Amino acid sequence: MPTVGVLALQGDYEAHAGALRRAGAGVVEVRTAEEPQRIDALVIPGGESTSMLKLMDYYGLFEPLRQFGLRKPVFGTCAGAILLAKEVLNPSQPSLDLLDMAVERNAYGRQLDSRVVILSGHSLGDGDLEAVFIRAPIIRRVGQGGEVLASYLGDPVLVQFGRHLVATFHPELSSDNRVHARFLAKIGNGSNGAK
Repeated sequence: MPTVGVLALQGDYEAHAGALRRAGAGVVEVRTAEEPQRIDALVIPGGESTSMLKLMDYYGLFEPLRQFGLRKPVFGTCAGAILLAKEVLNPSQPSLDLLDMAVERNAYGRQLDSRVVILSGHSLGDGDLEAVFIRAPIIRRVGQGGEVLASYLGDPVLVQFGRHLVATFHPELSSDNRVHARFLAKIGNGSNGAK
């Protein structure tokens, strides 16, 4: 059973932990620079990306997480997708710079513009996929190595970069475990996907 760390500084990390357990993974909540040494993969959850950056700096996690992502699979959702991107827009901010993509923060609007949609065209097998968007970013550019697995209103919302995965929605808030299962399938298969 793979052991997946969930960055547990801020955001919806508990929901991710539950979804990962349902998909068959062991889970470790990551709060210190030493904990990434004990995991096979990492999830960076949704939340508030600027707050997460400040907490990562405060706890000395920024560089350990960046180094982890150069070697092992990382799955970022919503704010996590922002933190993994090479380029962050509206406004610009630092990131882990692991994936060749540009992400615009809060691009669907304010909290009141959050929504649940059904994605019918996706690459995760048969049946529709529920996608929960909460103050979601939009992926404006997918660069080299990126494979779009699902789109909404013409924009990528689920993208795979080799061993890495990003979603602008919150799959942990759905009972459908296919997105987490897709990520778990990447662990230990040797595919690469750093920028």
